Amino acid sequence: MDSLLSNLKIAVPEKIYVKDPESSNLGKRIVEHSILLIDEIGFDSFTFKKLGTKIGSNESSVYRYFESKHKLLLYLSSWYWAWIEYQLVLETHNLNPFDKLQKAIEVVSRSTKEDSSFSHINEVVLNRIMVNENSKSFLTKEVDLENKEGYFVIYKRIVYRLRDMVAALKPEYKYPSSLASTIIDGSLHQHFLKSHFTSMTDCDLDITPTQFYKDLVSKTLQS
Repeated sequence: MDSLLSNLKIAVPEKIYVKDPESSNLGKRIVEHSILLIDEIGFDSFTFKKLGTKIGSNESSVYRYFESKHKLLLYLSSWYWAWIEYQLVLETHNLNPFDKLQKAIEVVSRSTKEDSSFSHINEVVLNRIMVNENSKSFLTKEVDLENKEGYFVIYKRIVYRLRDMVAALKPEYKYPSSLASTIIDGSLHQHFLKSHFTSMTDCDLDITPTQFYKDLVSKTLQS
């Protein structure tokens, strides 16, 4: 699968960036080191000035690609979901409805163990950022406008894919969209609890969020 992914270009909505960071070495370095820096100091402490220092460039050079750190986080979030979507499509192809949904839950809820062939993006670190920082990309006053602008189209597309899998398995189930979005957002939250609030989750070294959601969905749709 990694060889297939390496030949794909991750498409992020164009309105999120000023200049496509994939179009130059500087842009790729901005993305690469922003991931590492956000992971190191957190999104709240992250600034373009600090990023510029890391990459040995002026702060203004970062603004040529992203108008704000919020837009940069939106870019990273969109890139992550597009990367997940490719895996979702590849790994659920030609499966029966039950196995397809089970595999989809695994894809969206598992921890990232190894990097793929995108050399300038560390997917393991990006996965940690999604667990810790993803909600900051949409918990804003501008979320409705940004939604209309299509900033969340890839994320929503994954929810729709899971929704359709739920509906295909059990057409009479009344809440396929709610279940799909709960799996995706809840998985990130369970990973967060596992790392920071261990008493609030049953997930640990032996029980994964994937196991929890597979069990939850199976029992929900069998009832």
